[in-house]
Amino acid sequence: MPGANDRTRTDDLLITNELLYQLSYIGRQEAALETPRSKNAENNPESRPVSIDRLKTRLARIKDLHAAAAVLDWDQETYMPSGGTEARARQLATLQELAHELFTSDETGSLLDGARPGTEIDADLVRVVREDFDRARRVPSDLVARFARETSLAREGWQKARSDNDFRRFAPHLGTIVALCIERAEALGYPEHRYDALVEEYEKGMTTAELRRVFGDLRTRLVPIVQAMAAAPPIDDRVLFRAYPVDAQRGLTETILAQIGYDFSRGRQDVSAHPFTTSFSIDDVRVTTRFDGRFFPSAFFGSLHEAGHGMYEQGIDRALEGTPLADGTSLGMHESQSRLWENLVGRSLPFWEGRFADLRAAFPEATSDQTPQSFWRAVNRVQPSCIRVEADEVTYNLHIMLRFELETRLVEGSLAVKDVPEAWNAAMEDYLGIRPPNDADGCLQDIHWSSGILGYFPTYALGNLASVQLWNAAVRDLGDLDDAVRRGDFGPLLAWMREHVHRWGRRRTAGRILEASTGSGLDASPWLGYVRRKYGELYATAL
Repeated sequence: MPGANDRTRTDDLLITNELLYQLSYIGRQEAALETPRSKNAENNPESRPVSIDRLKTRLARIKDLHAAAAVLDWDQETYMPSGGTEARARQLATLQELAHELFTSDETGSLLDGARPGTEIDADLVRVVREDFDRARRVPSDLVARFARETSLAREGWQKARSDNDFRRFAPHLGTIVALCIERAEALGYPEHRYDALVEEYEKGMTTAELRRVFGDLRTRLVPIVQAMAAAPPIDDRVLFRAYPVDAQRGLTETILAQIGYDFSRGRQDVSAHPFTTSFSIDDVRVTTRFDGRFFPSAFFGSLHEAGHGMYEQGIDRALEGTPLADGTSLGMHESQSRLWENLVGRSLPFWEGRFADLRAAFPEATSDQTPQSFWRAVNRVQPSCIRVEADEVTYNLHIMLRFELETRLVEGSLAVKDVPEAWNAAMEDYLGIRPPNDADGCLQDIHWSSGILGYFPTYALGNLASVQLWNAAVRDLGDLDDAVRRGDFGPLLAWMREHVHRWGRRRTAGRILEASTGSGLDASPWLGYVRRKYGELYATAL
C-alpha cells in the first residue's frame, strides 16, 4: 500500500528494541526455574510425571523466540537499511542462542521425561520434540550463536558481492559458513558422509548415498528428454520479454494469489532480492517476490511458487499452533506444494485459458497479439539457462544436481571455496551445456549459502517428484481437475491438499504422507511421465 513501507520500517525498529528486552527477561526467568531436581532422567530416575501443559508452555515460549528471530530476518530481507547489518546480526544471535539454551536445558529434558500424553496430538508432540531435543543437545549454544551472527553478516555480503559481480567479496563469508556447517555436522554425527548430517536437517531419513542414487537415475532418464527437445523447433517466447510495468505485475500476482487460496488476511507479499516464505504463526505467513519489468515469469511464477509454500503453512491444523508440530514436515514436502501450484497449475493450458482475461487486462499492449495457447506455449519453453529460479520444468532438476554436487565437495573438503566459481561454471557446461557470463548469474545467484543452509538444495528436486504424485492422487479422488482450474475453482484442489498434506504439520513424516495419500513412496516415474506427455505435445515430438 502507498506509504506503508516507511511506517512499517520505523515500527519494526521500535518493536525490535522492546522485544529484545522482553525476550531477554523471559530467558532470565526461565533460567531461574532450573533446579537440581530438573537435571535429567539419568540423574533423577524418580522424577514425577508432570502435566504436558507445562511442556507446551515452555515450547510455546521457545517458538516465540524463533518467531521473533524470523520477524527480524524478514525485515532484514525486505525493509531494513543496510547500515543495520551489524546490529541485526547481534540481535539474531541473541535470540537464537536464547532459544537453543532454553530448548536444550535440563528443565526441558525433565518435562519431556515426565510428560504423559493424553491425546494422539500430544503423543506426536512428545515424540517429535524428543527427536529434536536429542539432536539439538549435540550442538553447543555458542555454535548456534556464531552461526546466526555469521549468516546475518553473510547475507549482506552476498547481496553486495552479487550486485558488484565479485565472488571474492563473498568468499570469506562462505569459507566461514562451510567451516561452521562442518563443525555442526561433526557435532551432530552422521552414518557415512558428513553431508548426511546436514541434509537430515531438511529431509529426515535422507542420506548422501540415496541422493546420489536417485539423482544419478533421474539424470540418466532426463538427459535424453532434454536432448530430444533441443533438436525440435524452439518455441517462440519473445512475448515474455516485453514491457510489463511493475505496478501491474504486483496487482496481477496478488489477484491470482488470492484466487488460488493464499489468505491475505493472514499474509502479505513484499519484495526481496531472493523470493522466500516465512511464517511467524499459522495466522501470519508472508511471501516475497522480485519484479523484472522486462521479464514476465520472474515475479509471476515466483509468486505462485511462494504462495504454495504459504498456503501449506496457513493450512496447518490450528490445534498445533505454538508447538514445534506447526511446521512443514520436510522441505521436500514443502517444495511439492510450491512446485505443484507454480507448474502443474500455473503452467497448465487450462490455467491460461481461464486467467488470460486477467493477463490481457493487466498488460494490454504486451499481450495484444497473444492467445491463451500461444502464451501457454511461451511460458513452457524448454531452454537451458543460468538462473535456477527462472529455469523451465524440464531442466530445473539439473540445476539442483549441480548444487548438490558442489555442496558435497565443499563439505567433504575436496573443493576449496576459492575454486567455487570455476567449479560451478564447469558443472553448468557439463549439466546444461552453457557457461554463466559472470558470477552474479553463476555461483552468486542463490541466497541459500549465505543463509548457511547447506543440505537444502536436494529437497527442491525431491519436491518436484512428489508434486506429480500428489497431483495424480488428487485427480484420482476428485476427477479431472482441468475444468475446475479453467473456471478458477481452486477450492477442491486446495481442500484436498489441506486434508492430505497441510493439516498434519510435522505429525506425519513426508514418507508417511506420500504413502497414505498416493499409495507409494517417492517415485520419479510419475514426474517423468508427466514431462513426456506435456512436452511431447508442446514440442510435437515423441519423448
